[in-house]
Amino acid sequence: MSSLKAEPRTILYFIWNHFDLLNELFAEQMEKGYIRDTSLRNICSKYEHDVTDRLSEYKILRKIGDDFEIRPVIFQLIEFVQNEFKPVLPETIEKYGFSILSLFRKIKEGINGDKEILIKRIEDLLSEVRLFVDSIEKNTSKLLSETRALKSNLEKIDYREKVHRASGWIEHYIIPLNEILDVNQAASVTNQLHEVAYYVNIKRLDTTDELIRAQFEKLYSFLVQTNDDLLRQSKLLTNELLPLIERIKTESIILTGWIEFLKKPYSARVPKVFKTSLERAYNRSFYLNAKEYVEQFLDDEPVYLSDEPSFQEKWIFNREFYKVKMESQLPIEDFFGWCQNTVKRDFHGVDQEKFFSMVSLLFEDDLVMEADEKAEFTTIKASDALMKVPKVKIDRHGIS
Repeated sequence: MSSLKAEPRTILYFIWNHFDLLNELFAEQMEKGYIRDTSLRNICSKYEHDVTDRLSEYKILRKIGDDFEIRPVIFQLIEFVQNEFKPVLPETIEKYGFSILSLFRKIKEGINGDKEILIKRIEDLLSEVRLFVDSIEKNTSKLLSETRALKSNLEKIDYREKVHRASGWIEHYIIPLNEILDVNQAASVTNQLHEVAYYVNIKRLDTTDELIRAQFEKLYSFLVQTNDDLLRQSKLLTNELLPLIERIKTESIILTGWIEFLKKPYSARVPKVFKTSLERAYNRSFYLNAKEYVEQFLDDEPVYLSDEPSFQEKWIFNREFYKVKMESQLPIEDFFGWCQNTVKRDFHGVDQEKFFSMVSLLFEDDLVMEADEKAEFTTIKASDALMKVPKVKIDRHGIS
């Protein structure tokens, strides 16, 4: 490519002064992938007569056969300022994985080799990672923008076409992008970047050469930021973009029509609700679309719901309180009967947990007990059990 014959300021002023012209050419190339000679002449005819020559002189346009294209560096500039990107297929983005891996291997192999070559490889690796992240961000941003536009359906696209587009985005863009960003897959680019970051982190600490260490330090800082950026893009794909597309696939055309009606309820005559007539508010196409929508829900798999256990406050036995209470009533002729009566009085009923907690007072060190072997067993009825217990007498000073 021959050198430019104009000053940089002159070229920048031309771009600024003719941005509308460049924007028209940009739109033409975005739509068709190139700029036809006739389209170029028609667009340039609105401006000064020598503008076509300056587009070539300033290396803004490049001739390809009989057609033209905006040079990539200018095209990317307009893409950036317009925030207008074309999503690229994930397999195109995957090429960065190969170049990153290749440069990483070369860096490891030549770590003790030529210093200048090593520094250049580190710089090139950083550049490739930057291009990879930019591609991911552009794709995610454009897919999200187009999905929101499809959801609002300002172009009045047919429901079937909306579903077709949404399904295509999931199959050809969202799922492959997720695989590229999935750190749990050994072959994913994100996982490769983790390996690179691990190696670079070691080298930035143990490399003695100042220049090389500075390059490793710079690369490591960028890789840390890259990890955060890719994590954010992954969350955007899974938490926002994918659910939005799924909603588009399952939304009702009836609901869309109802929303449009509510926006302008008086723009059309509506049938009288309480008067029978032969007027029909639908046509054959509407019926088939509605029928197709309903049929997709006819074979739903059964959903089983389990009862969530209700929250119950944990009861804690106040041992000291009941110990003092028991000691104040010693001697007790029928200890188990006393436990039953105390629980029933304080808790309006008897259950096993509270009853046995009270019975545990029997094992205090300063108590002695006496069982009447001739006495009959007493039955204690709890809310969840029947218990037969002997008659036991307790005292503080010995058997009485």
